[in-house]
Amino acid sequence: MIWIIGGTTEARQLVERLKGKDFLVTVATESGKEFIETKNLRVGRMDLKQMDSFVKEEKIRVIVDMSHPYAKIVSKNARTVAQANKIEYIRYVREMKEYEDVIELSSYEEAYAYLKSIKGTVFFTTGSKNIKDFEKVRGNNRFIYRVLPALESIEECKNNNVKLRDIIAVLGPFSEEYNRVMFKEMGADYVIMKDSGKIGGTLDKIKACHSLGIKAIVISRKKEQGLNNLSDIEKILIEKY
Repeated sequence: MIWIIGGTTEARQLVERLKGKDFLVTVATESGKEFIETKNLRVGRMDLKQMDSFVKEEKIRVIVDMSHPYAKIVSKNARTVAQANKIEYIRYVREMKEYEDVIELSSYEEAYAYLKSIKGTVFFTTGSKNIKDFEKVRGNNRFIYRVLPALESIEECKNNNVKLRDIIAVLGPFSEEYNRVMFKEMGADYVIMKDSGKIGGTLDKIKACHSLGIKAIVISRKKEQGLNNLSDIEKILIEKY
C-alpha cells in the first residue's frame, strides 16, 4: 500500500496519475477533502505514534510526503516512522528560487520580531495557523488575514478576536492582477507570504507588491532533500509498488 501525505496541489495531481494503484491519501483538515477526489481519502491530523500505527495497520510499503513545505513536524515524523518500519520515504520538494526586492525573514519567530518594529497595514497570506502569534505583536497596526473559506479558518480568526473587516475568506489560486486589486483595495503597506514556490503563487504576490510599491515580506524555508519532479515520483511508484 502506498501512503500519500497530502496538503498541496501536487498531491492531487499525483493521485490523478496513480489510478489503479493501491494507495491511501491523508489530509489534516476537513477542508482538504475538497481538493482531492478519491474514495481512498482519510481526514485527520496524526502525531508520531498515530503515524506508526497507521503504517502497521494499513501495511504501508512506501510513504510519499506531499505535505506543505512548512509542515516541518509532519515531514519529520513521517521520516522517523519510515526509518523505524524500514520502508521507503519519498519527499516531494517544491523548487526554490531567489526573489528580488523583498524582505526575507528566516522564520516565523523572526517575522514576529520584525512586525513589532513597523507601523501600518499588514496583509497576511500565510493562512490561519499562526494568527494567534501574529496578533500578539499587532499593537496599533491593522492586520488583515486572507484565509481559506473553511470553518476551521474562520473559527481561528474568531478565537483570536480578529474583526470581520480584517478577514478575507477566499479560495485561490490568485493571479498577479487579483492580488494587486486586493492589496490596493485593503490599503496594504506590507504583504507577508510564505515561500510556497511558483505553484503556491509566491511570485504573483511579489509582482503585485512591486507594482504598488508595497513591501513584500517572505518567510523563507530551508532546503530539503527530495524530488521536485512528479513524473520521477510517479515512475518510482509504478515500477516498484
